[in-house]
Amino acid sequence: MLTILGFVMIAAFLVLIMMKKMSPMAALVLIPALFCVLVGQGAHLGDYVLKGIGDLAPTAAMLMFAIIYFGVMIDVGLFDPIVRGILKFCKADPVRVVVGTALLAAIVSLDGDGSTTFMITVSALYPLYKRLKMSLVVMTGVAATANGVMNTLPWGGPTARAATALKLDAGDIFVPMIPALAVGLVAVFALAYVLGRRERKRLGVLTLDDTLDDTLGDTRPVNGTVPEKETEQVLVGAGTGATGGTPAGTRRTTGGAGTGADDVPAAGSGDQADEDDGLQVLDPQRATLRPKLYWFNAALTLALLTLLIMQTLPIPVLFLIGAALALTVNFPHMKDQKARVAAHAENVLNVSGMVFAAAVFTGVLTGTGMVEHMARWLVSGVPDALGPHMGIVTGVLSIPLTYFMSNDGFYFGIVPILAEAGAAHGVAPIEIARASLVGQALHMSSPLVPAVYVLVGMAKVEFGDHTKFTVKWAALTSLVVLCAGVLFGII
Repeated sequence: MLTILGFVMIAAFLVLIMMKKMSPMAALVLIPALFCVLVGQGAHLGDYVLKGIGDLAPTAAMLMFAIIYFGVMIDVGLFDPIVRGILKFCKADPVRVVVGTALLAAIVSLDGDGSTTFMITVSALYPLYKRLKMSLVVMTGVAATANGVMNTLPWGGPTARAATALKLDAGDIFVPMIPALAVGLVAVFALAYVLGRRERKRLGVLTLDDTLDDTLGDTRPVNGTVPEKETEQVLVGAGTGATGGTPAGTRRTTGGAGTGADDVPAAGSGDQADEDDGLQVLDPQRATLRPKLYWFNAALTLALLTLLIMQTLPIPVLFLIGAALALTVNFPHMKDQKARVAAHAENVLNVSGMVFAAAVFTGVLTGTGMVEHMARWLVSGVPDALGPHMGIVTGVLSIPLTYFMSNDGFYFGIVPILAEAGAAHGVAPIEIARASLVGQALHMSSPLVPAVYVLVGMAKVEFGDHTKFTVKWAALTSLVVLCAGVLFGII
């Protein structure tokens, strides 16, 4: 009974948010509360929720101060050179923009923290997606999938959990998996290229004149708007309003009137103020710039990421100290510090709220025993004939299980069961551990991953839209990793 109710609860949650019948925050709270009552454990709801909140409180604190820290670094101009470099590479070609998204997300993912990756990636590319009227779910989907593949780094979490759960060395798990993961990353870039081609077909091939090539990224919004002449240079191919004309100094070559991507929502037209918000990041004249402190901020960020990778202190503590230092040094006056915190308060509140709402979902799912019953049902359903192939079975199961479960639940609760079943058929635990990493490309879009709310929140994308678009591509990427692992003899 618990197994059926667990699957029904998850299905109800996904259907309601994808159909936009409920907001993710409301669905994360109300649906598990209802099902907790249905399984006859309503009296324990408070205990389950408090346990879930207690487990996720450090994550919420980390996200809160990480958003403030990286928000301040964006304000003071630390990432401006990266933004300009990415923009010059991307120009106004949708293919380059989407491939650039995958490249930037993969590079930044080396720090092992998804929230950091999404904050930097969205901050750098959101203005360009908005100006070119590209689909924002393409950006979130590609970034999440790229980060999911890179999340398998030993300091990213899953590999360390698998090693701990099965008492293995993380290096022995990860290093042999590198060829398969590299194929997975290539698949992400291939996906980015395909999605970029679809966006190009929908929007047209956009090119810049030679003058714009040299000045791309040097836009100067004034009071939240862009002067008309400069807008004609920046809004390449975006039209000039209701007439849909092409700005001077640019040319558009279309591939036909068809969209070519029915399941790719276009970037909403929105109002002018909304579009200009994102461009503020690139304003080289903004008052918050601190060019004299550039190298201090760069050194502080590098030190923070180094300590994060070395796990010298808990991540929430590192970001708390880093945010305090960044605010104090860059904005020594109390009034300016309050202004910077207030400027990022919306993102902090949205993300923290979603994390605590997710605590209700995970608390009920775990506390009632639904997740354990679901997992055991899936494992028991594996035919004996597949016993010698438990590595492949583990890889396949990791795709849905890591989407519907936290990494802790999967690696400490399910992987040991799979390893035990594999050992009975002569499959080594190390093979099970490697196969368990396969599903991470999809895991990073799970509603139980706090970082995904940073991604969709900063990109101003509905979580349901992100889910509908991303799940199929991320699952396909995970299957590519699994097939590569089998072909290379790793799994």
